Amino acid sequence: MDDRILLDAIAPTAAALFERHLSTARDWFPHELVPWSRARAFEEGYRWEPDVDGPPAAVRSALFVNLLTEDNLPYYFNSLDRMFGSGEVWGEWARRWTAEEGRHAIVIRDYLTVSRTVDPVALERARMAQVSGGITPEPMTVADGLVCVTLQELATRTAHRNTRKLLGDRPGYEVMARVAADENLHHLFYRDLTTAALAAAPSAVLCAIDRQVREFRMPGTGIVDFASHAAAIARAGIYDFQIHYEQILVPVVLHHWHVETLEGLDAAGEAARTRLVRHVDRVGVASRRLASRRAETGGTRPSAVPA
Repeated sequence: MDDRILLDAIAPTAAALFERHLSTARDWFPHELVPWSRARAFEEGYRWEPDVDGPPAAVRSALFVNLLTEDNLPYYFNSLDRMFGSGEVWGEWARRWTAEEGRHAIVIRDYLTVSRTVDPVALERARMAQVSGGITPEPMTVADGLVCVTLQELATRTAHRNTRKLLGDRPGYEVMARVAADENLHHLFYRDLTTAALAAAPSAVLCAIDRQVREFRMPGTGIVDFASHAAAIARAGIYDFQIHYEQILVPVVLHHWHVETLEGLDAAGEAARTRLVRHVDRVGVASRRLASRRAETGGTRPSAVPA
């Protein structure tokens, strides 16, 4: 289905979902969450060193990646504008989404600066490199874009929630909980919009789901030392194969979108379904192996909540 035809077909659903979002989203203020009483000036010649009582290195990596992903917001907005256009509900949603995501960058950066959880010089240099590069996903169709943002928003929400559990700091916990709650609302908008697109063009959208699931990458590609940060994040159980399978692929792709029982598919759609289900099964096998190794070594999922 042509992109414009698909957008027109799902526009009424988008309008209803936007109204749902506005009625559900909570008004909040970054300055109320940041522990400003901890703040002090950075004296000349300051050299950052990790606090021995601070969070583990993997949590610092997660916060580093989380913030730099938010900093790439101009390019994400450009992708949405290119994909949806700026008219009617599409423009309204993209602008509202951008305003909310920008608030995430504000509160995370203020918290990290006040708490000195990460090296501020390394963070700023990485921000300059990230925004100068402007690397973001470039989905080939509207359907691909909808699936891509659905998966990325859910993955981001999940990583934020698991990061907060390992912070060991109540203000940081509250910051990441608030940001994760917003990301969840964004995920629900895109997930349910993709559901409507599946009803309008089942084969085209299923082909997009197949492509995006098999090509999925955590938000953050282009960040300085992203591979090493991503590996640390996985080892800590903040986001790994097991989480990806259990909290993204199974509940959304298999259960919510019902890809295994979807009807009305053409030959391309049926072939895509076969590839997709086979891929999800392989990820499931990998996730079970990871869980088994974690059990053998006594590893645990993030569960600590600061007092």
